[in-house]
Amino acid sequence: MSRVYVISDHHFGHQKIIDFESRPFGTAEEMDEFMIERWNSVVTKQDKVFHLGDFSFYNKDKTKTIVERLNGHKFLIMGNHDRGRSKAWWLDAGFDEVSEYPLVYQSFFILSHEPLYMNKHMPYVNIHGHIHSQKYEGLHYFNASVEHWDYKPISFEEIKSSLVPNEEQ
Repeated sequence: MSRVYVISDHHFGHQKIIDFESRPFGTAEEMDEFMIERWNSVVTKQDKVFHLGDFSFYNKDKTKTIVERLNGHKFLIMGNHDRGRSKAWWLDAGFDEVSEYPLVYQSFFILSHEPLYMNKHMPYVNIHGHIHSQKYEGLHYFNASVEHWDYKPISFEEIKSSLVPNEEQ
């Protein structure tokens, strides 16, 4: 049975993110290898992964090499660091699908790179990245940045159970 996962803000090849976010790596290459291993430790070839942006700082060839090493059907929702490159660039780099805009998934989850404004009366949950180790309070936001999930994609089952504790799904 295939599963669906979400993850954000890998920043492959971005040496400075190690200091910006206090990531426990000496080099970008060490970080890259660790994050590839973590991804493949949970995602199978049959699974789908929504990547919520800020994927890679490398050129297309190096980015493609990384994308090819990652298991699953990969869907990129472009982040602020991805938007300098075209949708076609990301497809050529190996993503199966690419969106420049947020998506609504299962009629309830809004998948975006940056957090979207959600007032307390909205029934939706915004699954996002962008703010890395920060976190918004409340059940309307779910931060999928790698810093929160030990650099592994998180399944929709885990997300749903974290949002509705002690209730039937």
